[in-house]
Amino acid sequence: MFSCRKAFLTLGLIAVTGYVSAQATGMYPGIGRNATPKEVAAWDIDVRPDFKGLPKGSGTVAKGQDVWEAKCAQCHGIFGESNEVFNPLVGGTTAEDVKSGRVAKLKDPDGGRTTFMKVASLSTVWDYINRAMPWTAPKSLSTDEVYSVTAFLLNLAGVVPDNFTLSDKNIGEVQARMPNRNGMQTRHAMWPGNEFGGTKRPDTANVACMKNCATEPTVASFLPDFARDAHGNLQEQNRIVGPQRGADTSKPEGKSAATGTTTPVAVAQATTAAKPAAASDAAAPDGKAALALATKSGCTVCHGVSNKIVGPAFSDVAKKYAGKPDYLAGKIKSGGSGLWGPIPMPPQTLSDADAKTIAAWLATGSVK
Repeated sequence: MFSCRKAFLTLGLIAVTGYVSAQATGMYPGIGRNATPKEVAAWDIDVRPDFKGLPKGSGTVAKGQDVWEAKCAQCHGIFGESNEVFNPLVGGTTAEDVKSGRVAKLKDPDGGRTTFMKVASLSTVWDYINRAMPWTAPKSLSTDEVYSVTAFLLNLAGVVPDNFTLSDKNIGEVQARMPNRNGMQTRHAMWPGNEFGGTKRPDTANVACMKNCATEPTVASFLPDFARDAHGNLQEQNRIVGPQRGADTSKPEGKSAATGTTTPVAVAQATTAAKPAAASDAAAPDGKAALALATKSGCTVCHGVSNKIVGPAFSDVAKKYAGKPDYLAGKIKSGGSGLWGPIPMPPQTLSDADAKTIAAWLATGSVK
């Protein structure tokens, strides 16, 4: 009986294997269809270090400055130097670095790091701008705008002159002037094969612990209020490199050092569940429709309904600005920073009607 069952299972496995093999050749009767060349092209946008995949186009430094100031400076600063949201993009490179292809400042253990100090391949810069920027509307830049913004950054980094036009025809020549083009290490066995002149021996010798391993430590203490300022404000003592600033220990947790006002976390804890009369009297909009509109407009990239992501949670905004739909609609359209921390919210491009719908949803406290 066991042998008979085993034989049937074997036959079944062979049949399934044959079926899967047939499916792998594209034989899915009545299920789906092959992607069209246009659909494949829409996804196939990667640009290799040898610039294969780079679309035809061009852009000037001057046009790049216009696009930058309109769509990029709000997060990266007018000159790519901002350290508020992300690390600085430009700075720390010299004319000598452009000649040698190795950024000397990278040897300084105490120096800051910028993107153009580290990046070796210009294709990385072009590809990332093309697929991910601006942060609030990825892939919204035209091909020529991507060339223009890249040219502007190259100009800020001292790689190309003010009157330069970057294109698919000369980008390889510009690659030969990247400040850290010779600073990338390839002999680390991170890629298979020898196409990068690598080695099959990893550059680490870690061994996984299999017995008598150390247990994960459990943190059972915290910094009490009376000890927070024992060594001054830790936030002010950190290097101003990178978006991490450290804890502000000049005030008890939950307070702002600059104003002494309660932070969003404390506001959420201290606010009662009761809605103000102005909010309760207003007709609550359709919450699902408003949330769907906020998602479509890109708001949920930075805001969670009940949790902070980059910006505050919708629920915290609703509590703080209950009964103020006009104010919220204005802030959605104009953007700003400083109310919920140093990270700015860029101006949003949605219509006035959509902004008012989202604002009314927040102002009536109907966020769920």
